[in-house]
Amino acid sequence: MTYEPFYIEGAGRPGRWLVTCDHAANTVPEFVNGGSLGLAEEDMNRHIAFDVGASGVSKALAKALDAPVICSNFSRLVIDPNRGEDDPTLLMKLYDGTVIPGNRHAGEEELENRLNKCYRPYHSALASLAARRNDTVIVSVHSFTRQFEGRQPRPWQVGLLYAADTRLARPLLHLLRQEQDLCIGDNEPYSGHLAGDAIARHAIAYQRPNILIELRNDLIEAEEDQLAWAARLAPILKEAAESAGV
Repeated sequence: MTYEPFYIEGAGRPGRWLVTCDHAANTVPEFVNGGSLGLAEEDMNRHIAFDVGASGVSKALAKALDAPVICSNFSRLVIDPNRGEDDPTLLMKLYDGTVIPGNRHAGEEELENRLNKCYRPYHSALASLAARRNDTVIVSVHSFTRQFEGRQPRPWQVGLLYAADTRLARPLLHLLRQEQDLCIGDNEPYSGHLAGDAIARHAIAYQRPNILIELRNDLIEAEEDQLAWAARLAPILKEAAESAGV
């Protein structure tokens, strides 16, 4: 079977939303070190390799919004599609204290190979989906680990990330903070967007309303939890968009 660096579900759905999942998979394509980065299976199944649970939430959320979803099909350790091409963390050689053996000696030629076979096809497909309507709203779904090695546990269940465009972020933040059982991060556990990342490239550059949602990964490991979070978020997103007038 021919390797594909992304997959799309619901391409024909009419909704104006576009759901993206940049770190959906822990796949290492065969052309990258014979399909291995030299890490143990337990490392490839944790947050350093992909966003645990995010793809399941993304697909269910897109279905609930009657919209398409695009998911990457390569590990963030192969190359990170949520970084600009000039970002020094595009191809990580060390992550959360773990050395990535298959990336240790990766130079410019190997980087270009992964850009051409993984990163650029994903972004080309994402760009086409985003342009299918002139009123697209982009929702990027990610997950984060509760605790990095040697650091304090993070208190949030959900984080909302945004940059200068707060049209959707502000009403969504307001609505989620009304959910009594949730601690919501405002540009936490990370601050805003990076220059050249997926939201900057496909939303901000075109003035498309957008939000990046981070869910704590221990809350979405199981399929039933992924479905439950998607069902919970969909109506709140719709209400926030209506409130924002976007």
